[in-house]
Amino acid sequence: MIRFRIIKREPLPGWAKIVIPIAAIVVTLILSAIPILLAGGHLWKSYFYLFHGALGTRYNLLETFVKSSPLLLTGLAVAFAFRAKFWNIGAEGQLLAGALTATALGIHLGSIPTVLVLPTIIISGFLAGGIWASIPALLKTKLKVDDVVSTLLLNYVMIHIMGTLLFGPLQQPGSSWPRSSAIIEAAQYPILMVKSRFHMGIIISLVAVFVIWFINKKTTFGYQSRAVGVNVRAAHFGGINTTSVILWTALISGGLAGLAGVGELCALQYRLIMDISPGYGYSGIVIAMLGNLHPVGVLFSSLFFSVIIVGAQTMSRMTGVPTYIAEVIQGMALMVMLIFLLFTEYKIRAVRK
Repeated sequence: MIRFRIIKREPLPGWAKIVIPIAAIVVTLILSAIPILLAGGHLWKSYFYLFHGALGTRYNLLETFVKSSPLLLTGLAVAFAFRAKFWNIGAEGQLLAGALTATALGIHLGSIPTVLVLPTIIISGFLAGGIWASIPALLKTKLKVDDVVSTLLLNYVMIHIMGTLLFGPLQQPGSSWPRSSAIIEAAQYPILMVKSRFHMGIIISLVAVFVIWFINKKTTFGYQSRAVGVNVRAAHFGGINTTSVILWTALISGGLAGLAGVGELCALQYRLIMDISPGYGYSGIVIAMLGNLHPVGVLFSSLFFSVIIVGAQTMSRMTGVPTYIAEVIQGMALMVMLIFLLFTEYKIRAVRK
């Protein structure tokens, strides 16, 4: 009698963790031809305007980088947490916590020296997102509460907190809309290139890629978080303080998402509105998986998502293909990546009994 067993393969080399996401993106673009054709679009013309709309001009290219900044930070946040098996589905709420904190400080920090305003807001936004993520981490480590459920539900808690404040203390005087007053000029991110929205937050997100890579590869904490992610019991018996590792992981992960909220507030909106995030926190989950939880992979996958989001608008105008095709392509990318991971991390072996 022959039975089949699923066996885990040997760990992939470092280069494979970068190549696999790129290969998944290529396969996704090939498969995306199906929904484009079903939507009535001309295939090559649609692809041309998809990429031309995101990369074809200086303005479009810089807009692609602008869009990729929050996606990169939320992707890094999720990837860093997932690496330690802290299932952070709450990057959306942590992003809003960062934006809410940046708003409160950006309106009322006019009394301190100008040079201290932005550093104070950035650090506070990071801490706000990190503290919000630490709540489910504490529940997980102390009370064994499922972190998927708690992080997800806290997204809605933060949305209602923000709504309450925008219809209350933070609401712009004289306005009936749920929006705050504008932040002071000293609280706004500098624009780094003329005639564009290319702002300082993009540089912060790129620096974050290097920082997370350095933590993962060159620090004791990076080794400990990886050990906790592989086997939390073995890590505990090996002398690692697993509770501390998960809490610090949550703080850093939530902080990265909080920085995404700070960037959207201080670089683009300049005031808090209910729709400040179109779901960047949830997109970060897909980006992290597509990037194989590797910081460089997350960088590539966030750029890919940004190209699709920005380029889909031009493609829709020029070919008539609905902009919703961008969401179809994003979902398809996740499915392709999961299939790639299934066959690269596991194999099926026939066992005779």
